[in-house]
Amino acid sequence: MLYLISFVLSFLIVYILIPPFAKLAFRIDFVDKPRKDVERKLHREPIPLTASYVIFIGFFVTYLIIGREFNMETLAIFIGGMMLLIIGTLDDWYKTKGKDFPALPKLVVQIMAAVVVYASGISFTGFVNPFSGEYVLLPGILQFLLTILWIFGVTTVINFSDGLDGLAGGLSAISAITLFIVAITKGQSNSAIMAIILVGVTLAYLRYNKAPAKIFMGDAGATFVGFILAVIALDGAFKQATVLSLFIPVLALGVPIFDNLFVIIKRFSQGKSIYVADASQVHYRLLRAGLTHRQTVMILWLISTCLSLSSIILLLIQT
Repeated sequence: MLYLISFVLSFLIVYILIPPFAKLAFRIDFVDKPRKDVERKLHREPIPLTASYVIFIGFFVTYLIIGREFNMETLAIFIGGMMLLIIGTLDDWYKTKGKDFPALPKLVVQIMAAVVVYASGISFTGFVNPFSGEYVLLPGILQFLLTILWIFGVTTVINFSDGLDGLAGGLSAISAITLFIVAITKGQSNSAIMAIILVGVTLAYLRYNKAPAKIFMGDAGATFVGFILAVIALDGAFKQATVLSLFIPVLALGVPIFDNLFVIIKRFSQGKSIYVADASQVHYRLLRAGLTHRQTVMILWLISTCLSLSSIILLLIQT
């Protein structure tokens, strides 16, 4: 019942608040305007960029009411999420003016948000040796680097995947459902609560973001959702993990991770910054191949579901 209440409450908060926040966006001109000179700008009308604040509110209000975990970890997640929301808002504001926000401040803030989470005690500490059954505790510096890399990486790839109506929201919901199942199976209630709340907020957002989208979450929302997914995995799937089960969260987030690894490698090989937005992600390539918007999104959702099912099978093998 606790999980059901968490889902329903988070869903309703986002579902109810999105329309008034969308109206506010038009009032203050905080909208993503169409640009014919940018290939990845596919919409033809101005779209509000205020869903990020509703997602943030829906997540934390529900988590504080249901989870009631008023501790350093909760504070760190809130502070880290707020940092990403602020820097993402600046990025989105630049977009409303047809400008690009500098990459360095975003990079610094995303890493700082990851450091705040690590300092609270949420981290990747090691894994269970499959041969001896003993827990292998990694050196402190390695724990730090892997934790920062994971949080920064997932935050970035979810943001990069937010290119088509309904795509990032759908992929995030599928990943959150998978991490919820993993947490339930492993008896990790706090991780499960966070995951099911994220399912609620992303599905409610998806109701307004499916094509043709009535609202966007922008960089602020996409980085926040990616940040929370990364924290859920660290707080759940990565805890007491065997070598094999380390792949569970990677598969759960498989589509954005594998696609954007390809994109990042390609940009590095071409001497480009990884933050320079272009149309090299798989969804743009599928569109150029002749698929419709709906077909592209459905195919990527299907692939994500298959990868998530694979991660659950992997989990069951471990138990």
